[in-house]
Amino acid sequence: MKNHLQELVKAALHDLTSTGVLEGALPESITIERARDKTHGDFACNIAMVLAKAARSKPRDLAEKIVAHLPPSDHLAKVAIAGPGFINFTMAEHAYHAVIGEIVEAGEAYGRSTVGNGKRVQVEFVSANPTGPLHVGHGRGAAYGATVADLLAAAGFEVHREYYVNDAGRQMDILGTSVWLRYLELAGEALTFPANGYKGDYVWDIAATLHREHGDAYRLPAADLFAGIPADEPAGGDKEAHIDALIDRAKQLLGAADYRKVFDLGLDTILADIREDLEEFGVAYEQWYSERELVESGKVDEAIEVLKKSGHVYEEKGALWFRSTEFGDEKDRVVVRDNGVKTYFASDIAYHWHKLDRGFDRVIDVWGADHHGYVPRVKAALTAMGDQSDADKLDVLLVQFAILYRGGERVQMSTRSGSFVTLRELREEVGNDAARFFYVMRKCEQHMDFDLDLAKSQSNDNPMFYIQYAHARVCSVMRQMAEKGLTYDQGAGLKNLPLLGEPHEQDLLRSLSRYPEVVEAAALNHEPHQLAHYLRELANDFHTYYNAHQFLVDEAGLRDARLTLIQAARQVLGNGLALLGVSAPESM
Repeated sequence: MKNHLQELVKAALHDLTSTGVLEGALPESITIERARDKTHGDFACNIAMVLAKAARSKPRDLAEKIVAHLPPSDHLAKVAIAGPGFINFTMAEHAYHAVIGEIVEAGEAYGRSTVGNGKRVQVEFVSANPTGPLHVGHGRGAAYGATVADLLAAAGFEVHREYYVNDAGRQMDILGTSVWLRYLELAGEALTFPANGYKGDYVWDIAATLHREHGDAYRLPAADLFAGIPADEPAGGDKEAHIDALIDRAKQLLGAADYRKVFDLGLDTILADIREDLEEFGVAYEQWYSERELVESGKVDEAIEVLKKSGHVYEEKGALWFRSTEFGDEKDRVVVRDNGVKTYFASDIAYHWHKLDRGFDRVIDVWGADHHGYVPRVKAALTAMGDQSDADKLDVLLVQFAILYRGGERVQMSTRSGSFVTLRELREEVGNDAARFFYVMRKCEQHMDFDLDLAKSQSNDNPMFYIQYAHARVCSVMRQMAEKGLTYDQGAGLKNLPLLGEPHEQDLLRSLSRYPEVVEAAALNHEPHQLAHYLRELANDFHTYYNAHQFLVDEAGLRDARLTLIQAARQVLGNGLALLGVSAPESM
């Protein structure tokens, strides 16, 4: 409906331009808002106030001219001017009836649009280091990123979903060394596990696999490993220096080939677990992009050379620094350490540079809110390597981690210590549907307390249950119809929609007409919570209607009309739940 009204206003403006009333370029978009007060009609437009100055006219006078030049439309019952120059539109009832026909005809495609015009958008999300299982914090990024991607696809964008695998660098070396140390313990070596090692049970499991499959092949005396190693933190030393020295010694004692086997076992085991976890959570990717391949392909070196040639890299004390302060950062950033090791930042620069090189029109990163300081330096690097337009193509959406409460107590999460609640454990407790829905109920930048009791409850207080129950209720009505020996004629239902004159029916019709607008707004603003809230409101309109009226009435025409209306509601509820990654059960 909004699109129809926009086209009517555009036609009126073109007429006024051709007659000289308006001069200059017309606005690219015309804002049509749903009226908050029903006495003001269904929709309102402020275009007269926007163009009044250019037209050298009072807004209300210009509004009258626009209304006078509106093309005729049988969808309109009334057009009025209010206040300083708002144009209010009241739709004809059959315009809402036409929406039901659109829903019936489009089915699962109802609500999808072409506003994205096929533009290529890459959405990178989760991308958790494969150093441990996904925890409930990662789950929110997974649910949010997947839903944003699906909404963009529904809005007509060509979406490429990507997971950036950090399979190189220091954290992975810490994991690989942690696995080997646990393996040595299983092989009978006595040692003190480093304070900065990964301590989760999953590390023991990987080490057990290594020992089971290879016996003592990788066993070396612990004394040789720890000889001359700087003291660890509990002994008054530096835990970072201690673990780094252990990594270097492990590589030296094992040799490159055997160290790589231990390293890869840890990486492959955890990455396979992450893949399985996300697939079971309904999250799929077009590509899993390897940092190791990025480094080995030479793209990181290429990116650094580009920065060197542009004069944005300098050497100091043996390290290479990116002049990020020239772009507003608080300090310059190291890209190559004095020992020749490239930093994560260097890889991230190359990765984002390569993203744009692949021809995406927009690049969206979904990061944890704790990475907010990283955003300006990545954008700075893209600007330094190209121009501001490259940096402008990057949107970073920051997601606050979900805070899980169990028994009234907050559960602390730390991948390094191994004390955390995994996404898999959450899914097993509340189910995929509740996890996907609850994760996107709030704006991504808002803190979230995950209420386990509410997520599991089968009550109207649980918004996901309330929505699913509305869908199941429609299916139940259709089953009752068959059990009573009644018939349903969809074609007759569409013809008899004018019989739907009850206020509850009018409210439901108007709610259904909003769905395409909600999907488009949720997609363009990257706000899945808009859709979640809409579905809750739609479910409420249906339940209110259900409680107030009988659908399986004796009069065939009215029965068909009401069944067609609630079938349309079922379709929209199912379409919306699918975009949120939530099932639409037929019985509950």
